[in-house]
Amino acid sequence: MADSKVHSVKHEPRDEHNRTLESLVHPSGWTNPRPRPVYNLVVIGGGTAGLVCAAGAAGLGAKVALIERDFLGGDCLNFGCVPSKALLRAGRAAAAVRDAGEFGVHVPDGTRVDFGQVMERMRRLRASIAPNDSARRFRDLGVDVFLGQGRFTDAHTVEVGGERLSFVKAVVATGARAAAPPIEGLETVRYLTNETIFSLTELPGRLAVIGTGPVGCELAQAFARFGSEVLLIESSRGLLPKEDRDAAEVVRQALLKDGVKLLCCGKEVRVSGADGNKIRLVADSKAGSYDEVVDELLIAVGRKPNVEGLGLEEAGVAFSAKGVQVDDHLRTTNPDIFAAGDVCSPFQFTHAADFMARTVLRNALFKGRAKVSALTIPWCTYTEPEIAHVGLGERDAMEKGIAVDTFTRSLDEVDRAILEGHTDGFVRVHVRKGTDRIVGATIVANNAGDMISEISLAMTNGLGLGKIANTIHPYPTQGEAIRQVADAYNRGRLTPLVKSLFGYWLSWQRRRK
Repeated sequence: MADSKVHSVKHEPRDEHNRTLESLVHPSGWTNPRPRPVYNLVVIGGGTAGLVCAAGAAGLGAKVALIERDFLGGDCLNFGCVPSKALLRAGRAAAAVRDAGEFGVHVPDGTRVDFGQVMERMRRLRASIAPNDSARRFRDLGVDVFLGQGRFTDAHTVEVGGERLSFVKAVVATGARAAAPPIEGLETVRYLTNETIFSLTELPGRLAVIGTGPVGCELAQAFARFGSEVLLIESSRGLLPKEDRDAAEVVRQALLKDGVKLLCCGKEVRVSGADGNKIRLVADSKAGSYDEVVDELLIAVGRKPNVEGLGLEEAGVAFSAKGVQVDDHLRTTNPDIFAAGDVCSPFQFTHAADFMARTVLRNALFKGRAKVSALTIPWCTYTEPEIAHVGLGERDAMEKGIAVDTFTRSLDEVDRAILEGHTDGFVRVHVRKGTDRIVGATIVANNAGDMISEISLAMTNGLGLGKIANTIHPYPTQGEAIRQVADAYNRGRLTPLVKSLFGYWLSWQRRRK
């Protein structure tokens, strides 16, 4: 659900892949079913959280209705994770060819990126994944799928397409959309967001990106590798402000290597139209000045929860500009209505929405007491190298008054990373001071998103660094760096007193001979 209007954003261009996609996630000939007298669960929103709720509840035997006004699959399939990662993979391929000479592999004609083919591949693969989220699949799972705007009319009724659906429990899973920041002149120019950038068919000669969070950094790097001249405009908080500062610096250097030009003053920049349907960006501050004209402008700053037009007031559900108000059990101010995913969570990730939905199923259908605060939620920024994080950072721990010991292993000390030529990165783990209990970790590596799961598993199941140190990891792998961090913890237990006692013991053994 992307805006208050049905199909506010189309999949462009209208080629066979996008037509296939829409035939699956919002089929034009779809007929809404006849409503049942009452549903165990009505789900509003067909993104990740809504789909998991609907499929899970139906699989448990519940009578379920799923309502979606736009595209099933939500942002993840249509305008987020799926299309972006297809582009990032193409960018990695381009960089691998560019850098092949470092390995003694010489490509005679250099690197030439066919942007049209890159985008066609993305659309083809997105359409191939779409059946998992299709209306027909969910109908076959036993879910009543309603396409249209859903709106609460009272505390236990939702209206969609002129029909009224009565429910025992309901879930608001309407997600969020790109937000327009208060930039002077922005309303006077055309600009791209994550909902429109994947419709490009021609590579912009010059691309400006406002926003240095994950989306901004990932796409800035990808388009620079395709051949665009990319201007990435930072805020006063710097690049990837939620990440470990050392980790963010590694990514900064990677972006510079790829030719991304970093500019200041995100809050002070002014935009206006320029000749040739271009966009002009101007800044003049103590931090720096510039006057640049670009072909395209990508806004990658912030998200806005989809709470409009849902009749939340009629249902007794409190909400604000930050989203639907929920407690730790994901229950709203109406005890029979829950919420999950981006519409209510600061963790706006597909995997977080998935596990929030599982929490809702336990609590809504079976009177469970599962808490969202009990979830250990990792995240990853898919630049090259990737940054993956879970739990608390050193700064977070300090703010919470938690004393920690920190162990770091640089990838330039890891054999596999050296052999791969990917030594810019590290594994950093924080434990409660004096213990091996893990409170958080950051990994910077080409496959950090895969590597962080070992730490997440340990944290979820109460396994300390000592257990990881005792776990054999295959050699040579980059994942070995995690075990080496754990080894560093073990070595730290060898205090001068303990070492002295060991010395006496070993000396006594020699004297016995």
